[in-house]
Amino acid sequence: MSETDDVELMRLAGGGDERAFEQLVERHQNLVIGTVAKMLGGFEGAEDIAQQVFVRAWQSAPRYRPEAKFTTWLLTIARNLVFNESRRRRRGFFQPFENDDGSVMDIRDDSGRDAAAALSQRETQQAVDAAITALPEAQRMAIVLRRFEAMPYEDIAVVLKTSVPAVKSLLFRAREDLRERLKGFLVEG
Repeated sequence: MSETDDVELMRLAGGGDERAFEQLVERHQNLVIGTVAKMLGGFEGAEDIAQQVFVRAWQSAPRYRPEAKFTTWLLTIARNLVFNESRRRRRGFFQPFENDDGSVMDIRDDSGRDAAAALSQRETQQAVDAAITALPEAQRMAIVLRRFEAMPYEDIAVVLKTSVPAVKSLLFRAREDLRERLKGFLVEG
């Protein structure tokens, strides 16, 4: 399906077609849940916020105008809800990415390295996750959308309600901050 299909499904949903909206949810729920979980630093609460995203999208369907890509519009709703949740939590601590069963997500190690190397890789991943979680909200969202969702600068600018140069600046500052926080894990070349 394409962006045109998303717009048509939203048009139908705006007219009350629940099945059309269900198709949009099925198509984009992994994107929304994944982005929310990365922004929150874990899956705790991610599905609840994703559900709120889709409730707001359903409520807004009659007024939806395709001024940006549908996924950009959807992630803008997610951004607002995540920022609100982050403020509500006033999190000053790191929560690692978790699996649905609550266990900490393991990093796949198909290289056959020994347990010490796997542990080192896991510790590095936890440090990266903690560093990303510690970034200011706008920087964190820019990094998540660019790095994990491969979103173009122009779309990130729409989601963050800023300009492309501002997105580039946010990403530069975020990368500098991450580099500083992770200097103990970086290999000097």
